[in-house]
Amino acid sequence: MSRELTPREVVRELDRYIVGQEEAKRMVAIALRNRYRRSLVSDEMREEIYPKNILMVGPTGVGKTEIARRLAKLVNAPFVKVEATKFTEVGYVGRDVEGIIRDLVENAIRMVREEHEARVKTRAEVMAEDRLVSLLADPPKKPVQNPIDVLLGNRNKAPEPSEEERQRLSGRRSDILQQLRSGELENQEIQVEVEEAAPQLEVGGSAINIGDMMGGMLPKRTKLRHVKVKEARKILLHEEAQKLIDEDAVKEEAVRRAEQQGIVFIDEIDKIAGRSTGQGPDVSREGVQRDILPIVEGSTVNTKHGAVRTDFMLFIAAGAFHVAKISDLIPELQGRFPVHVTLKSLTREDFIRILTQPDNALTRQYAALLEVDKVRLHFDEGALEEIADAACSANAMGENIGARRLHGVFEELLEDISFNAGGDEMPEVDLNITAEYVRAHVAAAKKADLKKYIL
Repeated sequence: MSRELTPREVVRELDRYIVGQEEAKRMVAIALRNRYRRSLVSDEMREEIYPKNILMVGPTGVGKTEIARRLAKLVNAPFVKVEATKFTEVGYVGRDVEGIIRDLVENAIRMVREEHEARVKTRAEVMAEDRLVSLLADPPKKPVQNPIDVLLGNRNKAPEPSEEERQRLSGRRSDILQQLRSGELENQEIQVEVEEAAPQLEVGGSAINIGDMMGGMLPKRTKLRHVKVKEARKILLHEEAQKLIDEDAVKEEAVRRAEQQGIVFIDEIDKIAGRSTGQGPDVSREGVQRDILPIVEGSTVNTKHGAVRTDFMLFIAAGAFHVAKISDLIPELQGRFPVHVTLKSLTREDFIRILTQPDNALTRQYAALLEVDKVRLHFDEGALEEIADAACSANAMGENIGARRLHGVFEELLEDISFNAGGDEMPEVDLNITAEYVRAHVAAAKKADLKKYIL
């Protein structure tokens, strides 16, 4: 299982997407491995071992968020990323911090449900195909119903077909099944009866399902949709999979996984540091710290899926701490993040590595995008150095936004190409980006004329 990766293997996986920041990678890898170690100790000792939460300190754009996101994907753990500035103290208008845990549980339920659906996919495909054949052989007709029956959820039953009708349908079904499996009917339109989503209310930034509020008393409403066979197959497959999975087992497993393996990433925590003045837009920031404290140190949060304990969730907080200092956080909250990691600013060499080493390097992304429009991009080594220099210069002259500066440089560099590419008459083009091309198209890469400064 992926959860059993050693710290060295975790760092090796993170290296595929994130350049540098070795200390931060080591810390999160150790925290991850400690979870696996904790799962193998005795039950009595397991209840005593709490995760060591991590506080990442470093400028924007150096990889804080990406480390946490890739970590969660790596171990297939429930993950939620929140910004501390989005929350307010209890009593103010806005989101309360317990919404973080509710979001985490919802993510866990979605993950576990997808896993359960994958297990029953083969059976669900057979059942969905059978329903699809029935719909093609004998399309449904919208029955005329009594308004009272509609209100009570009663349905008019279709009359039983005669023996002759059954035989005719049976012969037609075998023909349709053969056509369906050969792919002849993929673009044919059919009617599918689907369940209508229950109306929802927006309360405090959260959607509340009215059907849930009524305790399931409202009957399920359905409607007929006109879709192509390939779309109908997806709809029916999802419906049949839902019938085969045990929803109670999904919720139970999701809550357990959220409690034991959940990862909460709290970004911009430095923005709620400092004492409140009692007025202005930051009136509740110290209150937000006090509200976050019980969740981080371990409490029970009530969700619609039951009570969820936060004691063993891993919390990773991050902030630039340009203006505020770590000491500006309330002492109790500082104590709940015992592991501090400082991430370094990116250098020119880091930018060059970012452009070439990661699996999702920007050079590969833009090459893939433009290949769609028959433009094959190639980058000279000198071009990559010029792009890195341009990003460093732009960060030095303006705000230092780290690796995000590369996005702006690439958009400026490839603006003409991206605008002119495309269209049926477009021929296939091999384009080699050179250092001269970068200097000509990126403002930050143009060499400054120093003669005018000479007296």
